Amino acid sequence: MVKIYALHKVEYAKETAMAAPGENLKINPDRLWDSLMEMAKIGPGVAGGNNRQTLTDEDAEGRALFQKWCEEAGCTMGLDTMGNMFAQRDGTDPDALPVYVGSHLDTQPTGGKYDGVLGVLGGLELLRTMNDLGIKTKHPVVVTNWTNEEGTRYAPAMLSSGVFAGIHTQEWAYAKTDAEGLRFGDELKRIGWQGDEEVGARKMHAFFELHIEQGPILEAEGKDIGVVTHGQGLSWTQVTVTGKDAHTGSTPMPMRKNAGLGMARMLEAVDQIAWSHAPHAVGAAGHIEVYPNSRNVIPGQVIFTVDFRSPDLSVIEDMEKRLRVEGQKIADDMGLEVAFEKVGGFDPVAFDEGCVSAIRSAAERLGYSHMDVISGAGHDACWINGVAPTAMVMCPCVDGLSHNEAEEITKEWAKAGADVLLHAVLETAEIVK
Repeated sequence: MVKIYALHKVEYAKETAMAAPGENLKINPDRLWDSLMEMAKIGPGVAGGNNRQTLTDEDAEGRALFQKWCEEAGCTMGLDTMGNMFAQRDGTDPDALPVYVGSHLDTQPTGGKYDGVLGVLGGLELLRTMNDLGIKTKHPVVVTNWTNEEGTRYAPAMLSSGVFAGIHTQEWAYAKTDAEGLRFGDELKRIGWQGDEEVGARKMHAFFELHIEQGPILEAEGKDIGVVTHGQGLSWTQVTVTGKDAHTGSTPMPMRKNAGLGMARMLEAVDQIAWSHAPHAVGAAGHIEVYPNSRNVIPGQVIFTVDFRSPDLSVIEDMEKRLRVEGQKIADDMGLEVAFEKVGGFDPVAFDEGCVSAIRSAAERLGYSHMDVISGAGHDACWINGVAPTAMVMCPCVDGLSHNEAEEITKEWAKAGADVLLHAVLETAEIVK
């Protein structure tokens, strides 16, 4: 497969050596912004953001609105058995593989209005602009909404794009359960978005994903566009520490088996491990459950997930190993039991040079300031990069804040990102004169 893919990339590079679209081609920023605000009305959060978690009724409502807009733009909608949505605008060559763009519409429980959504609706705006200007392309252009990118209700993240790319099996994904024990496959069927199309059967000429940076670098450097050359690798390890529930007032200190204290010492070790690989490695625990979670009971069990990331696979492997060794020693010293389970992750990604070049050239042609960046977050593009030439374009977000209802971008940043996406896609899909 590796050799075949390498040949595919060579052919792709040859095919995309063509004239670039004129710099006067721009998206409609007001229409894009209005679409973002309209989608944000579905699954509103409590503080100005969104809670539109995957496979909820709100997710179904957002999908229906997206499909309505796509059909109004003259697209046909495909739906596979993982619920991935594919809105296609036909090209002039029925044998040409489509150029795909997209991201996700699901959010964190306290998510913002732009994470993922900008990539989906930016792709829709691309199609609308092509309609406005009467642009025809040799290759079809397809806008995708990937199911369950966030992984907050059903771990791991990027679940459906992972099945599409052959990383996970559909049977395994369908069996995943949420905190209430509801199965992914059952909930997908319940909300009415389980399609008949075989997942992963589609072939791609290329894939582009527009996304907010989710970090502070672009804003701090005063850059309009991030040209994403690589994606950090990620490792999620779920740690279960078991001690003994006991009364906080009547249990002597030497007789306690405090699982909460064990977790605290392990999290200190996580921080030290990440710092030892500065400046590019990071580590923390964002998911923590304490049992029985009562004010006057010493925690008898805690479950938490350690998130390690680095653009270097050997660093990730070292951090994983050290977590297990140091965590086990902490547990042994405190008379606790500990178990480790890797529940998600992916290797660092190097995006396709031809697609990256198309994004960089588009930014330069349009006069947008830009810089190369490494994505610190996981994205569907990281999985799709394994089956098709792929790259990402990023725009800044205020203070680098994301996965937070206060997440914010400007209309100008959204326009710049969508303009660059438009040009990169048109160059790759080949405008027909």
